[in-house]
Amino acid sequence: MSTATETQSKRERSTLYIAVAIAIGVLMVTGLVFYRSAEATREAEQKADQLIAALEDAGARAPDRDQIVRVLGDHGGAVCQNPNESLSRSILLAQLANGAAGPGTRPVIVDSRVLQGQLLIIEIYCPDELEEFREFVDGLKTDDVAGG
Repeated sequence: MSTATETQSKRERSTLYIAVAIAIGVLMVTGLVFYRSAEATREAEQKADQLIAALEDAGARAPDRDQIVRVLGDHGGAVCQNPNESLSRSILLAQLANGAAGPGTRPVIVDSRVLQGQLLIIEIYCPDELEEFREFVDGLKTDDVAGG
């Protein structure tokens, strides 16, 4: 095995490292300046208040307003990102299971109230997706299994 001979001087390597460090620093500062996903806008706060009221009307305990604003923003976050696509639905159906892992995983009949929160989020944040998602939810077998 042979070892390559270094052809750059220590000064050239130092200059290169400093230039890369400055470029990374500039990119980090730029990223922080333009990062807006956690920004609380007036529309996000209004929608969060609307969701809290809807959850309380449904008899559920609503999360903190700031949590809702951070997670859903003004566009509904991950809930409204293609809720009617096959992958989103399959992820939802995978969560409606018995909790086992691997070959022990089985679908279960869930309580009819389990999907109400998601329906309320879609109704408030992305109402154009609501009708198709409601048809999907209505097609699921649910029952009053958790009691009252």
